[in-house]
Amino acid sequence: MKNLSGLLALTVIISSCSSTEYVHLSVMEPAPVTLPQSIKHVGVVNRTGVAKETKIIDVVDKVFSLSSNKLEEEGSKSTINGLTDALMRNEKFTEVKPLNTGDLVTIGAGIFPSALEWDRVDRICKDNNVDALFVLELFHTDAKVSYTPNPVSMSTALGNIPGIAHEANITTTVKTGWRIYDPSTRTILDEYPIARSISQSTVAINPAVAAGEVAARKDAVKEAGGEIGRMYGARIVPYWLRVTRDYFVRGSGPLSIARRKAQTGNWNEAAALWLEETKNPSPTVAGRACYNMAIISEINGNLEEAIGWAQKAYENYNIRLGLQYVNILRNRKANMDLVKVQASQ
Repeated sequence: MKNLSGLLALTVIISSCSSTEYVHLSVMEPAPVTLPQSIKHVGVVNRTGVAKETKIIDVVDKVFSLSSNKLEEEGSKSTINGLTDALMRNEKFTEVKPLNTGDLVTIGAGIFPSALEWDRVDRICKDNNVDALFVLELFHTDAKVSYTPNPVSMSTALGNIPGIAHEANITTTVKTGWRIYDPSTRTILDEYPIARSISQSTVAINPAVAAGEVAARKDAVKEAGGEIGRMYGARIVPYWLRVTRDYFVRGSGPLSIARRKAQTGNWNEAAALWLEETKNPSPTVAGRACYNMAIISEINGNLEEAIGWAQKAYENYNIRLGLQYVNILRNRKANMDLVKVQASQ
């Protein structure tokens, strides 16, 4: 049995009267978006410019959202740069091209627009020799300001005098929307919104000054945009997820000993005791040991073996957790198969 050092976090006791404890482990999940193997050259498009016919609606919206065209223009550029950087780091792609398609516009006002027409997508891809388009369809900022007056003592030439300091707090929400277009099959491979909030505050004697200082939030919006772009690029990459698994610690002397060994990180010897207990004449103890063997098999990366042990725990000994675990393991196996497919592309 291989060394498990570093794979598991500290075991935590649920309660002193419980028959189980739990352990954390990391499992790999498939990327949320699977791209066809044929996609090697991709274009990155910023479609967040506002169409002339909806400019008035967008301007009115910006008055109420404390936004501006300049702020959103620079923020969307940072978002495109963040995505481009993430895609360039992905070995799936031979080429990543930021495309200048100024004629692609949206209705603005924070509304996710309708998808592009496929004839337009085909033309852009052919003109730029790319296989697919990653399109930023929406970039919108919405801000809310609150004021808190606080009494202060101000130093003047005449001495200290009482005054009011105004603390302005502003929360800016950056909203984005994305699509991936595959012209070869005329399929939208992904359609996904991402939003992030930014909180800032400042203090000044004049509330207008306080608001003005906070409103200068361009750098924060640009930074948030870049982060969102990189996050979206991660949707095509498998990721690690921390999960929890219960295992049995009561029912016989060896199970109790195995518990203490697991608590000190000695999982190999704990597993040896569990394996021996699968032959225990008590159905409850044997079933619990079979279930624990499924846990250690998953930890060791042997999902087929883990499924077999979990099935035995439920089918032969009516350990109800076993049925639930079989379904979890089968789902994990399907995910691992998908991860392998994604890795081969």
